[in-house]
Amino acid sequence: MRKFKVALIQTMVYDDKEKNVKNAVKMIGKVSKEGADIAVLPEMFCCPYNTSYFRKYGEEEGGYAYKELSKAANSSGIYVVAGTIPELERTHVYNTSYVFDRKGKRVAKHRKMHLFDIDVEGGQYFKESDVLSPGRDVTVFDTEFCKIGLGICYDIRFPELSRLMVLEGAEVIIFPAAFNMTTGPAHWELNFRGRALDNQVYTIG
Repeated sequence: MRKFKVALIQTMVYDDKEKNVKNAVKMIGKVSKEGADIAVLPEMFCCPYNTSYFRKYGEEEGGYAYKELSKAANSSGIYVVAGTIPELERTHVYNTSYVFDRKGKRVAKHRKMHLFDIDVEGGQYFKESDVLSPGRDVTVFDTEFCKIGLGICYDIRFPELSRLMVLEGAEVIIFPAAFNMTTGPAHWELNFRGRALDNQVYTIG
């Protein structure tokens, strides 16, 4: 594995998809000038994180957000892990992450496999499964640095998925995420360290 520099981008999310995408593109350009080889956007960076928005903000593969991030990867000359976008396919909505290489070519696509449903008494209630459909595929892609695995947020809670990526050759696993503030503080670092330790790989998110 060769050394490489990763930029983890955090953005404000507004109820304006075009504004969110333009902000992400601007940040990709900024981190490329600072020497990043890979830019990683957050989960649902272009959409307020509420199930009522997913279909409204969704797009088929090749839609507006997809095209803009592909162009951003090409113009900046870095890899872009495009956070996640609500992907529409027939009657389904998927929580999907695309990866674009330095020329803007799509080299990976991962649909979130483990949907996050939470019902904490006196706390948060949220069910992704009310709207989203689960993905089915393990995702690993090649770079000049190493093979990289790709999961999304709650996927990290299930060690078998990370192990399957490693068995396919992944030396680094990236998890674009948007952890909530109910369970997130207790689980974020613990899970990233756990998957790294389990598999003797680097985890990024």
